[in-house]
Amino acid sequence: MIRIALRLTLLAASAGLAACASRGPVTTGSTYPMTVPERHPIVLSDSPRNLDVFVTGTGHIDPRQADDVDGFLTEYRRYGRGVLVLEVPRGSQVAGGAVGRTLERLRARALARGVGPREIVVAPYPVADAAVSAPVRLSFQRMQAKVAGACGLWPQDLGVTNAGFNTRNEPYWNFGCAMQSNVASQVADPVDLVRGRQEGRIDTVIRTQNLIDLRTGKDPSTTWKQDGRASVKNQVAQ
Repeated sequence: MIRIALRLTLLAASAGLAACASRGPVTTGSTYPMTVPERHPIVLSDSPRNLDVFVTGTGHIDPRQADDVDGFLTEYRRYGRGVLVLEVPRGSQVAGGAVGRTLERLRARALARGVGPREIVVAPYPVADAAVSAPVRLSFQRMQAKVAGACGLWPQDLGVTNAGFNTRNEPYWNFGCAMQSNVASQVADPVDLVRGRQEGRIDTVIRTQNLIDLRTGKDPSTTWKQDGRASVKNQVAQ
């Protein structure tokens, strides 16, 4: 009898395990992304960087645009990938001599700032409207931060037609997209969004003075005087 009872117990346990094993995987629906980084993540990708230099006068680079070109060349030397492309308009109302002189001045400026001759490529581009001023366009590829998707999308109706979405009180899809785009466009080095930088060298003079102040019982904080007579600490204490 004991053996029969033991066999029945084992059979019941096996049947229970088989019933559990026969069940399929539980599938759950996707959850709505509640946070801004989930809806509009910032990604790093290679994309073109452009600068339009308008032809002025007889083909010189005015001081205003010269500063822009210098900053653009510095960015290319630091972050650029591939070649520096100088695109020349074809079919514009600007005289060809002025365009050619502007191109040569841009090339000379790039060479003077460390860009190699083999890194400069000149290519034409067609002008769609001859009545519009066509610039000489500088471009190169670099890694940039940007939002993965497009802003301005409204998949939900914020009015009365989507009552289910309104009753859940969830953030609408486009919320935070413009902020993410502004943050991505203002970052000088996109790698800073991935990881922090290494710790730099310490200021030994200031650190030594702080240690001396602590050992002598003085306050090591910096005293900032607004009018030369009172410090910020005294003003806050009042």
